[in-house]
Amino acid sequence: MTERILCIDDDPNILQAYQRALRKRFRIEPALGGEEGLEAVRNAGPYAVVVADMRMPGLSGVEVLAQVKDIAPDTVRMMLTGNADQQTALEAVNRGHVFRFMTKPCPPDEFAQFLEAGIDQYRLIRTERDLMSRTLGGCIRVLTDVLAAVNPAAFGRASRVQRLVSEIAAELGTEDAWRVRIAAMLSQVGCVSVPEATLEKVFHGQELSRVETEQYAAYPALGREMLENIPRLEAVAAIIGYQEHPYEGTCSEDPMHGERIPLGSRVLKVALDFDALVHGGYSDEMAMAKMHDRAGLYDPRVVEVLGKVLRIERTCVIRQVKVSQLGDGMILAEDVRTMQGTLLCAKGQEMTPSMRARLRNYVANIGIGSPIKVFVRTDALNEAVPPALEPAPGRSSP
Repeated sequence: MTERILCIDDDPNILQAYQRALRKRFRIEPALGGEEGLEAVRNAGPYAVVVADMRMPGLSGVEVLAQVKDIAPDTVRMMLTGNADQQTALEAVNRGHVFRFMTKPCPPDEFAQFLEAGIDQYRLIRTERDLMSRTLGGCIRVLTDVLAAVNPAAFGRASRVQRLVSEIAAELGTEDAWRVRIAAMLSQVGCVSVPEATLEKVFHGQELSRVETEQYAAYPALGREMLENIPRLEAVAAIIGYQEHPYEGTCSEDPMHGERIPLGSRVLKVALDFDALVHGGYSDEMAMAKMHDRAGLYDPRVVEVLGKVLRIERTCVIRQVKVSQLGDGMILAEDVRTMQGTLLCAKGQEMTPSMRARLRNYVANIGIGSPIKVFVRTDALNEAVPPALEPAPGRSSP
């Protein structure tokens, strides 16, 4: 047999006896005491089977096998003891998840039968894990291939956010980061039912019709339904189902808000909206400012980590100003329109003297419907104008 077995005991004579008696049938490696055994598991594994004596100086067999379970969960764990009382057996099973419980003295032939059963169990565990991994990987590839063929725009968005989501999850120290990464890969699978033209409008920050809004709003739930019956993807399906959910909930009675929303969903919400803003023409700094301006939508901790991941040194905020407060170099955070809806200046444009003069004329003769939102660098806030007062009804104050 090629699988390796680790025997842990504080009696070197017992270890040598099992090695001599079974060396032709098994690859048995000895470890003198619990600490040496755990060191071997950490640095010389993997082992198919670990056999530990119950009573040893320092770490007991139960303590050793409990740690082996954490270090190498696939390894089959067995207990060998000369004191087979009920409490010892219960502790071994409950803490160490022991596969077999053997009593001393254990004849070599009987010990060999236990080892063979342990190796068979190890092979079964590894086979099931490998099969599940290949099946899961195959399902993910099929789904992403279908998405790429049916809706390239959605596939492109998922591809763009994968790296960002992985970096945010790593910075947060998320324990199930692999689920968050898979959720990013499959985040747009529900968009197979959304027309590509609608998605392009979403990705470029364009206004949607009522029908388009309803179609797009349904895609997270559809993605969840497609994935929740695939083994090991149940948690991924939940992440995808809430990836567009606002951090503070949809209303005061909404039970899903704050920390109750899966962390992966909160990460995806931030990454997807950031991608949409950047894809719509905003710089990284301006996209972050827009997100800070959207109260209640995002987990503040995730937004903070996004800034670290992007290494944004110069941050911006959004301020509302009057036309008379506009200065050269200011950048529009939103479109500027007349009261009738005519577009005067598009978001992202930088203010120039001629543009400011044009807006002043419109304020005087036609009216602008609301205060103008501009990006202001935080390092220039002392020089920047304060937020504008509400304009008079019907037109913006000059």
